[in-house]
Amino acid sequence: MWKKIGLIILTVVVVFFIATITVTILQKTKQPEVKKVAVAIDEDKALNHLSQSITFQTISYDDRTKINFKPYDEFLSFLEKTYPHVYDELDVKHINDYSVVFKWKGQSSDAPIGLMAHYDVVPVAKGTEKNWEQPPFSGIIDDKYVWGRGTLDDKVGVISILEAVNHLLAEGHKPAQDLYLLFGHDEEIGGDEGAAKIVAYLEKEGIHLRYVLDEGGVIVEDMMPGVSESIGVIGIAEKGSANATLTVEGSGGHSSQPKDVTTLGRLAHAISALEETQFPSDIQGPTKEMFTYVTPEMSFGYRYVFANQWLFKPIIKSILLDKPATAAVTRTTIAPTVLTAGDKTNILPEKATATINMRVIPGDTLDSLKKEIEKIIDDNQVQVHVEGEVASSVSKTDNAAFKEIQQAILATHDNTVTTPYIMIGGSDAKHYQDVADDTYRFLPIAMEKDGLERMHGTNERIEKQAFIDAISFYVTLIKNNMN
Repeated sequence: MWKKIGLIILTVVVVFFIATITVTILQKTKQPEVKKVAVAIDEDKALNHLSQSITFQTISYDDRTKINFKPYDEFLSFLEKTYPHVYDELDVKHINDYSVVFKWKGQSSDAPIGLMAHYDVVPVAKGTEKNWEQPPFSGIIDDKYVWGRGTLDDKVGVISILEAVNHLLAEGHKPAQDLYLLFGHDEEIGGDEGAAKIVAYLEKEGIHLRYVLDEGGVIVEDMMPGVSESIGVIGIAEKGSANATLTVEGSGGHSSQPKDVTTLGRLAHAISALEETQFPSDIQGPTKEMFTYVTPEMSFGYRYVFANQWLFKPIIKSILLDKPATAAVTRTTIAPTVLTAGDKTNILPEKATATINMRVIPGDTLDSLKKEIEKIIDDNQVQVHVEGEVASSVSKTDNAAFKEIQQAILATHDNTVTTPYIMIGGSDAKHYQDVADDTYRFLPIAMEKDGLERMHGTNERIEKQAFIDAISFYVTLIKNNMN
């Protein structure tokens, strides 16, 4: 009897390993075959153009009354002087004074595509100027880098696209279908006066785009265990941004006679409960697709784990939740950011409020978030109000548009694989959902390991070769859409 049971167990184990290993072996790459291309660009000239663009202090402030628009005018004049061929050959329209739409007339009536970027930048945090190795608006070029605010976010996008179009015009190319260049001026503060106004113009003109490509994902190293190549992450959606306001009201009084639970204490307990519990996590949507693309490129051990998620999903989730950057792609995140209560040290506050910023994954709604918060807090004395934006729609990956972007990345960047992902920040692309079949988010630069910290922080810079490769990417992408 025991021998028979042992044989059954052995058989089950053997079948299990054969099945799981077969699934692992049958993982097929989702990377399209491409030929590497070399684009002959006047590199010094292009680098100087990027350098000059950085010197214009096109700074966006949340308080729009603080914005100095003189550098914006100067920057737009710089573009016109620097790219006269582009301005002569393409139709140019200024939207709301400072955003710009270029139309490059194509040879057919096929649905056009749009290449997006923005030229406003975030301020340099007060007191950090002395920490910059090069002045933040110097545009200094050294042996390896171009320095300054906008080299990563996102004058690099504007200049790369214009350099690519200028190059193709000089070679006599013409797109198969209309190509739009869509440059916003206030992305850093939401895009309501830039991208949103461009979209209103496109709607008025009856222009619908096959897809748009905005900034977003980049090419990064050491992103995924078991993958030795760099990974180009293409955003197919972006998380929404919503705020939950928690309010507790009660009696005040003198601090010498506090109740066991004060308004501020009750609020603190609610915040603590939210941070301890967090929203549910899952591997779904764009994150699930990301693993579908990356798993075939992994070393065998990791491929075995990720190819058999039905078995190893708890382990995978545990690994992802261990780091904030990867945890963020599995769930709506919770970040307490603002606390308001008393204003005198010896008076108990009658009202205490806290703002919880949430970055919302696809599928979560404002109503479902409110209910989940109330469930976690489990205190009817804490009033919850939620407002903001849910996640964007999710763009397709099984279409020609996504493959074209993949091909352009692989043709211009060595030792790289591509994958969809969900962008955890925001971009102007969210405004284009109603005027484009799909919205993608990818900035074609190989990012330094600490590049994301530099992007809105101190010592923003870009490697010179990364900028040149970005131009090559846009040249290749546009040529793929030419007859």
